[in-house]
Amino acid sequence: MTAVVVAGGTRFSVRAPRAAAVWLCLFDPDERRIAMTREGDDWHAEVSGVGEGACYGFRADGPVPFDAAKLLVDPHAVTLDRPFVQDPRLAEFGADTADRVPRAIVTAPLPALDLPPVLRAGGLIYEVNVRGFTMLHPDVPVAQRGTVAALAHPAVIAHLKRIGVSAVEMMPIVAWIDERHLPPLGLRNAWGYNPVVPMALDPRLVPGGVAELRETVEALRRAGIGTILDLVFNHSGESDLLGPTLALRGLDDAAHARAPDGTLINDTGTGNTLDFANPAVRALVLGTLRHFVTQAGVDGFRFDLATIMARGPGFDAQAPIFAEIAADPLLSRRIMIAEPWDPGPGGYRLGEFPADWWEWNDRYRDDVRRFWRGDGGIGALATRLCGSADVFGAGRTRGVSFVAAHDGFTLRDVATYAERRNHANGEDNRDGHHGEIAWARGGEGVRAMLATLFATRGTIMLCAGDEFGRTQGGNNNAYAQDNETVWLDWDGRDLALEDYVAGLATLRAACPALADPAIRHDARWFRRDGAPMRAEDWASADAVEMRLPEVSVTIDRAAGTVAIVPA
Repeated sequence: MTAVVVAGGTRFSVRAPRAAAVWLCLFDPDERRIAMTREGDDWHAEVSGVGEGACYGFRADGPVPFDAAKLLVDPHAVTLDRPFVQDPRLAEFGADTADRVPRAIVTAPLPALDLPPVLRAGGLIYEVNVRGFTMLHPDVPVAQRGTVAALAHPAVIAHLKRIGVSAVEMMPIVAWIDERHLPPLGLRNAWGYNPVVPMALDPRLVPGGVAELRETVEALRRAGIGTILDLVFNHSGESDLLGPTLALRGLDDAAHARAPDGTLINDTGTGNTLDFANPAVRALVLGTLRHFVTQAGVDGFRFDLATIMARGPGFDAQAPIFAEIAADPLLSRRIMIAEPWDPGPGGYRLGEFPADWWEWNDRYRDDVRRFWRGDGGIGALATRLCGSADVFGAGRTRGVSFVAAHDGFTLRDVATYAERRNHANGEDNRDGHHGEIAWARGGEGVRAMLATLFATRGTIMLCAGDEFGRTQGGNNNAYAQDNETVWLDWDGRDLALEDYVAGLATLRAACPALADPAIRHDARWFRRDGAPMRAEDWASADAVEMRLPEVSVTIDRAAGTVAIVPA
């Protein structure tokens, strides 16, 4: 922490190695500036009479890009007094932004936690857009809808238990800023993948701060449900060189990776890339992970565009961040889940993360969809059902298997639309993935893909609302739709489909071999006529039965059905 309450006051510190001067700005309520003292790369000030609840920020001066007119948010802040709001003045050199930027709040830490993860390999991860999940939930009090606290509501927990959820994976809940092209279009970021400072929770989603998150995690834990936080360490919301100056850009711009000619590297497609070759960046990340483990008790983390964490600038499977996490006595026992790709050169790295990391398996998504669409082989499907040994080796699968996620079509839309319908995003339908693998089979297709997922060995993931047929009207990149497009329609949900998923969860729970992450060769395969599969059958068959010691799974493409029968 960079604002530590001590006897009689608070000690502030901030990293700004290239600054010529740094001021601590206290707001009580008017701004009071205090010159800070340099010690190496850090600047310090201890102020008496200032304690918990005080609002503060920084200003820094020096060579470009330093701009003393900009109020800067503490990169290590844990509480903010307001959300970030996009404004042209944030990027205008010399324009004072004290009335445009959130102030950090001095916050004393809660008693530290060190709880073992609830989630185990082989469980069901439930990906949740925290705001959209309960904005329309009829049982959640209106004042609580759209917040982290709403996830602890008894009606929500009952739903999670009914469909067999092992852990909730919250999409980003730390403070973010809208991309600058959204306000002129009348749009707002609905996903949160544009963070500014990594520890501060967004006041719109978590108005009660880390205490609210902690209470929700505790409530879920009491129900046997773990918590995974989706974190974005690949870039900051300060965007490209025309973007706003909010925190790192004004204090320690070397955190953003640059090419030899000085231009910003943009391996993320967002305008900048954080430089994980920089020890200060890694220290900020490690501090963030420890914060959410000790202060909120989370089980682990999912990392957006995680290959960035191993770039320096090229991808390195032995990157320092992996060793530092493994060596940390607190973090080494948490669950780490990689999205193993980024848009940069050589950015697709599925199967190349450390042996104790889990990875989103998009090969599973694509092969399952292709099989049901009719242009994918049954051999590829069998490999995915058994844990993708071709990707992860012959030991234990580290894959997180899914057929739909926040990024792309909803499961119902996979079975409804042939092409994206993203016109509401204001980019003439050019954004989002073109040519997404879809199978226009309607409700029958949704059930077939859901049953395939629940019949898969190892850890599986379901996107919230897919269990009752949510739709985004064909929008496969709904990041800017903070409205009914992404808000789950609880009153209009398909209750029959929800019952079907609850039944699948019951079947999976009764067959531990399905959840077992071990990639073994105890599966036996049979043709439609009951005879064992032969080598030549794999090229032409459209139906197959997988027999495990505890369960039989029969998949029939022609009939569009999946049968799971306990032995």
